[in-house]
Amino acid sequence: MQTPRHTYPHFTFRPEDLLGREPIILDLQNSIQEIHGRNILITGAAGTVGGELAAQVCACTPASIVLVDQSETALYELDLQLKQQFPQTDIYSHIGSITDPLRMADLFSRTNIHIVFHAAAYKHVPFMERHPYEAIKTNILGTEILADLAVSYRVGKFIFISTDKAIRPASVMGATKRFAELYLQYLSSEYPSQTRFIITRFGNVLGSNGSFLIRFARQIREGGPITVTHPKTERYMMTANEACQLVLVAAAASDGGEILSFDMGKPVRIVEIARKMIRLAGLEAGTAIRIQFTGLRPGEKLIEELYGDGMQPTSSGLLKSCRFPASAEQCMRYAMSSLQKALDSGDSGQMVAVLKSLIPEYISANSPFERLDAMRTGGHFLSKR
Repeated sequence: MQTPRHTYPHFTFRPEDLLGREPIILDLQNSIQEIHGRNILITGAAGTVGGELAAQVCACTPASIVLVDQSETALYELDLQLKQQFPQTDIYSHIGSITDPLRMADLFSRTNIHIVFHAAAYKHVPFMERHPYEAIKTNILGTEILADLAVSYRVGKFIFISTDKAIRPASVMGATKRFAELYLQYLSSEYPSQTRFIITRFGNVLGSNGSFLIRFARQIREGGPITVTHPKTERYMMTANEACQLVLVAAAASDGGEILSFDMGKPVRIVEIARKMIRLAGLEAGTAIRIQFTGLRPGEKLIEELYGDGMQPTSSGLLKSCRFPASAEQCMRYAMSSLQKALDSGDSGQMVAVLKSLIPEYISANSPFERLDAMRTGGHFLSKR
């Protein structure tokens, strides 16, 4: 006889309730001045962070805002919402892929873009472990296309939204974001008097599309169980509002050549968030709702890092930063060429091998690509694979 499932349809939650700390609130006055009267481009605009960022940018009264995303319905709905909320702002929404160089060049040629906020990316770690072609094409080659156009069109600032998973990456997704970071550092050193490149690193954004928070809420509504990978899994957490504050402050406060992140305090155990959500639903963990541990998924670490690269506190106390290295990786053009050849081959192992050749600290976790780590010597691969 099957155990009957109970549903809890009226359960709601606020991401702020699950941070384990007070939400960060920054003074955005300088950001408002930076954006006011400027032409702004946001990629990945229909995503959780991109949409929140678009709204906050519109509130700063830019001259115009150009929104780019592949998701037709989500971008259409965002366009309607923003035009209703900010009728005095010139808003231009474009369906398009950042991996399409002709389409992106057309957008840059139409408007004198002053600031690019690059949020478009594939971000799901286990899924991208199965699809390295798409992760590389979008996260690396898409970023290359946009960054090269930014330099060509003399865009003032290019703010790249990266992730804590780029620090000593254990996954294809994290490695692609780290590779993109290295490319931007290369451009920064090659063209120091043109576009100013800034990298912002996020922790897990609570409540973003596809996040574990959304899954937990659905599982609670369905009566459980809540599936958690491991009892000791920890992540740095932030809200979409905090993420956008970081990006806006970075645009105003940084002169480029810098990586910025929030001081988000201590990482939070995922299982504790699950238990807190159960309590917020007025239920009891282990009785009304069971927690089930499923094991770490491909590419996942037990604990993420956030403060690599010698990050140091800034004067505000809420941000940490570090400068790009004085001499950026000089073989990036060759690396990009090698990566394109690997994509053309259709061989996932070859694609990941190129990533590992430039990122010696990239050690795969719970992944079929762990076999490649045993074949490396001195950060490079043996000739026979």
